[in-house]
Amino acid sequence: MWLPVSLNRPLVWVALTALPACVWIPDAMLRLVAATLVALGLWDAWKQMRQQRLRLRLSQDTLRLASDAMVITDAQNRVIVVNPAFTEITGYTSHEVQGLKLETLAAPRHDKTFYQSFWNTLKSTGRWEGEMWSRRKHGDEYPEWLKVRAVTDKRGNITHFINLFTDISAQKARERDLRRIGYEDPLTGLPNRRRLHDLLASRLRHLRAGESLDMALVDIDGLKSVNDSLGVEQGDRLLARFAQRLTSYVAGSVVGRLGGDEFMVIRTTTFDDHDQWVATLREHMSRPFEINDHSLRLGLTIGSCRVPEDGNDSGVLFQRLESALYSAKRLGRNLSQRFRPALDKQDNPQLALVSDLRAALISGDQLELHYQTQHEPGSGELVGMEALLRWRHPKDGMISPGDFIPLAERHGLMSQLGAWVIEKACAQQAHWRNSAMPKLTIWVNISALQLFQGDLESQLTTCLKRYQLKPSQIGLELTESVLLDERAGDMGPRLQALRDQGFAIAIDDFGTGYSSLGYLKRLPVDKIKLDRAFIKELPHDQADASIVKAVLAMAEGMGLGVIAEGVETKEQCQFLVKAGCTSVQGFYFARPLAAAELEKRLVPAPAIVPSAS
Repeated sequence: MWLPVSLNRPLVWVALTALPACVWIPDAMLRLVAATLVALGLWDAWKQMRQQRLRLRLSQDTLRLASDAMVITDAQNRVIVVNPAFTEITGYTSHEVQGLKLETLAAPRHDKTFYQSFWNTLKSTGRWEGEMWSRRKHGDEYPEWLKVRAVTDKRGNITHFINLFTDISAQKARERDLRRIGYEDPLTGLPNRRRLHDLLASRLRHLRAGESLDMALVDIDGLKSVNDSLGVEQGDRLLARFAQRLTSYVAGSVVGRLGGDEFMVIRTTTFDDHDQWVATLREHMSRPFEINDHSLRLGLTIGSCRVPEDGNDSGVLFQRLESALYSAKRLGRNLSQRFRPALDKQDNPQLALVSDLRAALISGDQLELHYQTQHEPGSGELVGMEALLRWRHPKDGMISPGDFIPLAERHGLMSQLGAWVIEKACAQQAHWRNSAMPKLTIWVNISALQLFQGDLESQLTTCLKRYQLKPSQIGLELTESVLLDERAGDMGPRLQALRDQGFAIAIDDFGTGYSSLGYLKRLPVDKIKLDRAFIKELPHDQADASIVKAVLAMAEGMGLGVIAEGVETKEQCQFLVKAGCTSVQGFYFARPLAAAELEKRLVPAPAIVPSAS
């Protein structure tokens, strides 16, 4: 390949000037000098050509190795050269597209206005960047992220365009999956609670004169016993079959899964047959299901209401459906209960508390985190702390978590509460990192609803990045009941992913559930928290003493740490020291304290230096 030599180099000009002198100058010495100058010029030209060849080879290697497709076109946007990544993405070889206008490869998804804006921006600013749809050689269309730069000559005229693009099909697919996960139940494919709110609001907006909405909240009784006897996998199959039968029976109606064993049906109708509709729905869905040669007849508890008689606001209707369902459960399950005003009055204090809790989440100034420290029982040395949620109501004062947490679970607020706790704990940890506070892991409680309704992993990643924390600075406590909740699915891979990132994981309230040993064996956890129920009668209750010793021995054999909760007396602490427990938490060492009070207790007061007399 011929490579031009720059004439801006002095030695090249000297060589060109000396070349005629080698022939015409009669003096031999002068001819020798001229020949030397020519030789120097040729050597300089050869070195320059070698450098240009090296730069050209490096440029070509860069184009070949680049993962992004690159296309260079002329001023008319005709293809001059492409790199291998272009061929890999589009399927076109260099010879197939050379001389073609690049826009002929675009997918017909963009209108004339789009291209006018594209060219106007490119010619006025010299660059354009954005999403564009193109078509591969075999005809399938794909989205790309395109960057275009215009190359101009000394006069400012465009001579070439450099196009750099990336196939973003996988990214767009992930975005679709995230949107789907946000609105769709993963097991049944039905709309989830969030989507059902939107669909109900839409039905209410489009309700015509003479039309009504029949709504039913269907709860499957005893699904847990099905999981225990046949296994969680068969329980999931039963839920999927239940969803299919329900959807086919009420074709044209909205059907969704609120989570666990609760399904919702919304029917638009002109008939005044609400009670009969619920009865026939129950009769159809109560017919046996055949699962692995087992004939299962399900018990169903149903709460129902009707629009407009029972309201026309989606939020109020959801609350009234839940009131009717829980009223039926209180009456003994396997019953149907239609909403009536007496239920609203009965639940009115709770509904008011739920409304106040929603307002507290929005304002953020009523919720607090208190912190209870964890200690090595023998020395009292600090080993960690647990973040505990508190609600300071503006009128009712401090409200117990035992009163508002169940309400939050019933009314779909646990994901928001859990997100608030994680955000607040991370912010507090970042604040303490730059103070004289002891550097301890803060443990936060994770609810079941956060795991199968929220986006726990994404939120943790976002908070750590925002506050510049390490995963080891935040520990995750999951109650044993969370791990046994069929709605959470197989928690092993998710917990392993969190652990691989560096999060420590503990099982809270250990021993109060069941199948504990089986879960401990297969789940990636670091610690177990021995429930206070086994601690409060120590050391006098022989049964509790034996249980605690057995758990500590088992944990040691499995390489797990143990934190004993509810330690309130010196005798309890001494027993745990002798039994080999390494961490305790309870009133004997510290009560839960607000962050400011904890700082006063743990940060040493500055030394008072006496003034010189």
